[in-house]
Amino acid sequence: MARFAYTATDERERAVSGAVEAPSRAEAARMLRTRGLHPVRLESPVTVRKRRTAGSRETVRGGYSRRDLLPFLKAILDLTSSGLSAGEAVRLLSVRLKEPALRALCTELWSRLQEGQTLSAAMTSLPEVFDPRVCNLVRASEATGSLLEVLRRLVQYYEEMRDLRQKLRAALAYPATVCVVAFGVILFFVLFLLPRLQSLLASLGGELPLATRMLVGGARFSVRYGLILLPLILLAGAALMRWKRTERGRERFDAILVRLPVLREWVVESSLLGFSQTMSVLIENGINTVEAMRLTLGTVGNLAIQRALTEALARVVEGEGLSAALGRTAYFPDLVLDRLAVGESTGHLAPCLRDIAQHYSRRRAERLERFTGMLSSAILLFAFAFVGFIAYAIVSAVLKVSASFHF
Repeated sequence: MARFAYTATDERERAVSGAVEAPSRAEAARMLRTRGLHPVRLESPVTVRKRRTAGSRETVRGGYSRRDLLPFLKAILDLTSSGLSAGEAVRLLSVRLKEPALRALCTELWSRLQEGQTLSAAMTSLPEVFDPRVCNLVRASEATGSLLEVLRRLVQYYEEMRDLRQKLRAALAYPATVCVVAFGVILFFVLFLLPRLQSLLASLGGELPLATRMLVGGARFSVRYGLILLPLILLAGAALMRWKRTERGRERFDAILVRLPVLREWVVESSLLGFSQTMSVLIENGINTVEAMRLTLGTVGNLAIQRALTEALARVVEGEGLSAALGRTAYFPDLVLDRLAVGESTGHLAPCLRDIAQHYSRRRAERLERFTGMLSSAILLFAFAFVGFIAYAIVSAVLKVSASFHF
């Protein structure tokens, strides 16, 4: 017997929570229904452990996390492409997969499907793996019978995101290595070479060059206050991240992002890319414009842009055209709005949105390539300049002191 924690609603639609003992999740759901309760969430005790993902530490249930999203989508796409239903594909994956975390994810989904939940509802109950974009698209595809097409688009989208991350890591690998080496050189100079150099220069006497005095002063400051400043910087960063996770903090942070000159274009274009991609898929699969916008809002990551799109949705509900409503947000360029207006008037809104998404996808790839090139060049230039400054300060001091000693 296992003990299942549940959240349910009674006959008066009041929320009820508690625990029930049953041999399986399906039996636990049946027992609750016999009591007149409608299960909303039903979970067995799970082992919570820590796993490092993408350089950060996060809490996961059952060993799975967001990194398992793409492998799951590819696996279920392969099976549904062969003619299996989504439920049967999940059941088969839960017993055939060898990777423990992915098999645990499919087992969890299959247990919820056995309770009568839809695939989208089961995905929604696992937010640590499935983001709102995936859940909304799967929910729409279930209503229109186009799950296979939606899965193909999702796999294509997340593979593009994976490739972008890999390109970014590859572009920054060499500059990062140079930075590590330069930082090691600086530590060696400050901790070992500089004290001996100071003793030598003090014994020889004479005034040191400006560059050497700046270097010595900076090294002394780092040694004296570095152990104090570093924890303070880390604490300030942790406090900022914690504030950003709050609702008010995230709203303020997102509002600042869309005002910064350099980051604004990247943030806005990324949000519009996701908006146009999701809208095109939903409209192509039979969802009307209003419902497609409502489902798409949850996939927009920036809250400031999401709020503007929510106001645009209200105008569309009142009867205003999509292009006119989006034009009031001040986030869509005039050329994009003109293309949307043409798509609305000709009845080809979905292809128009798909073309806009492809345009933004190309622009983001080009912008990312330029950014990584500029960043790597700047890092290399800074590292070489700093090491060169150290060498110049040392050599100039030795030459000046030795010249004064000679005379």
